[in-house]
Amino acid sequence: MLAVENLNQYYGGSHILRDVAFEAPAGKVTALLGRNGVGKTTLLKTLMGLVPSASGVIRFGGHDLTREPAHVRARAGIGYVPQGREIFPRLTVEENLLMGLAARGGRGPLPGRIFDMFPVLKQMLRRRGGDLSGGQQQQLAIGRALAMGPSLLILDEPTEGIQPSIIKDIERAIRALAETGEMAILLVEQYYDFARSLADQYLVMERGEIVMRGQGRDLERDNVRARLAV
Repeated sequence: MLAVENLNQYYGGSHILRDVAFEAPAGKVTALLGRNGVGKTTLLKTLMGLVPSASGVIRFGGHDLTREPAHVRARAGIGYVPQGREIFPRLTVEENLLMGLAARGGRGPLPGRIFDMFPVLKQMLRRRGGDLSGGQQQQLAIGRALAMGPSLLILDEPTEGIQPSIIKDIERAIRALAETGEMAILLVEQYYDFARSLADQYLVMERGEIVMRGQGRDLERDNVRARLAV
């Protein structure tokens, strides 16, 4: 579904991404792990076209999106849930979700599975996004991305600042989405146990490079946790 080849990116004179290469297949959760400041969020922004790549190739569904702007990537079927959620606080929950339809022309009803996965959003449709708790806002951000019917869902640290009960709801939702086989999921996460519970395959990043990769079931055997310790 997603194939990245020798991706490089710079901020000024700093080499941030260094020949990053990986694939994220449909129906699988690819977990990207690493300490703060190693380039994970920069990688996601580069995949989305929010920052330009210096070199390398980004292919999605067999199409080269390397030089395409962010809105073209969204229309191609890439849904992005950024770190910090970035919902629209003055819009209602319903209006936030409807924004997710913009990528496909703003037409059609909201997918029912959003409310099946996150029932609280249906209960709060008329409430402003800024009045929700942090966990509810994260559910809203994921729901907004799902509204566009993505083939690839990118999640940047969805557990950050979230209460444990909602982390479990998000975990169940991500697993259910992967099991449909409809989409690839790229999950960036520092919470090791959360990533381990979901990962079909894993990548570990250090200093802008992928330094380890393997199957999710091998995270413990490969002692990946030690790579994340401060």
